[in-house]
Amino acid sequence: MKNSYVVLLLIFILTSVQAQKNKFNLLIGTYTNSCESKGIYTYDFDTNTGGFNLKSATENVVNPSYLTVSKNNNYVYSVNENGAESMVSSFGYNASSGKLSLINKQSSKGADPCYIINDDKNVIVANYSGGNISVFGKNSDGSISEAKQVVQHFGKGINAQRQEGPHVHMVHFSPDRKFVLSNDLGTDKVFSYQYNPNSANEVLKIKDSISVKSGSGPRHLTFSNDGKFVYLLQELDGTLTVFSYSNGLLKKIEETTILAKNFKGTFGSADIHISPDGKFLYATNRGEANTISIFKILKNGKLLSKGQTSTLGKGPRNFVIDPTGKFLLVGHQYTNDVVIFKRNVTTGTLTDTGKRIALCSPVCLVFTKI
Repeated sequence: MKNSYVVLLLIFILTSVQAQKNKFNLLIGTYTNSCESKGIYTYDFDTNTGGFNLKSATENVVNPSYLTVSKNNNYVYSVNENGAESMVSSFGYNASSGKLSLINKQSSKGADPCYIINDDKNVIVANYSGGNISVFGKNSDGSISEAKQVVQHFGKGINAQRQEGPHVHMVHFSPDRKFVLSNDLGTDKVFSYQYNPNSANEVLKIKDSISVKSGSGPRHLTFSNDGKFVYLLQELDGTLTVFSYSNGLLKKIEETTILAKNFKGTFGSADIHISPDGKFLYATNRGEANTISIFKILKNGKLLSKGQTSTLGKGPRNFVIDPTGKFLLVGHQYTNDVVIFKRNVTTGTLTDTGKRIALCSPVCLVFTKI
């Protein structure tokens, strides 16, 4: 009888451990000025079923439209996109409970921050309306220092409404962390900065810049899993450009589009990600399109279009693929929900699970370990 209890206990423990392996936290940053939102929400997400449960939410956090999580999973950093009053916030993060506790805030030193990254030493922010990049040091308690460097971009593009000045839309570490790449929608350029994490005031030093098609408006980029290629999504004309990458330098090798053939109507390219296995690339498109484009990544880094799928909502601002690659989640800024798709890991195709997270204006989705 005692042996039976031991066996049952072991089965229970193994089952619990296995179940826990399939669980991740899903953090969602929102806009808080368009509908009722508390700021940042933490959900428990099951990668076996696509199911979810709300674990925690912040209180009175203004427009945390982009988030980044520390490597040790103890801290979360967010922008507070609020015009000239914009801030950057640091939170303590309890992954078990999902709770976020504000540590401190600093001025973003540029209007409307729209992207944020971090490593052990620094937090780096792209300020869209400010047209600049701000670098903040990290303290041992997870708080951030005042900005220790602000890199200002200059120039404009041919689109008088959208490119009247520089608009830094993204900062992205190179895989080896030796460089930071930055897309400027306003000047149609991608900048490459040498990254000096321990510097007191020159963390970013210009290495190179490359111009893209005039009026295309570079928004987001992503690296191939092997770090040899960069895929750049341009917001204003739907272009998707493929570059070879080496030591901070980009060289264009292919250009395609995320637009469906014969598409007529307004659009606005948004987000771009590669599946965990490195085989497929996805890119969202807003406006009247509201689609996600699917590409197979070929061995030479070039792309083969597999068509477009409706995101089943309006304003697919950001999306995320879960760490197992089984599900793809799209946040809709205007229909106030996150649509959960099942992803075929062999063909890359997406199927609606019917599951929805109802949430005010979701604009950033990030998975973390529990």
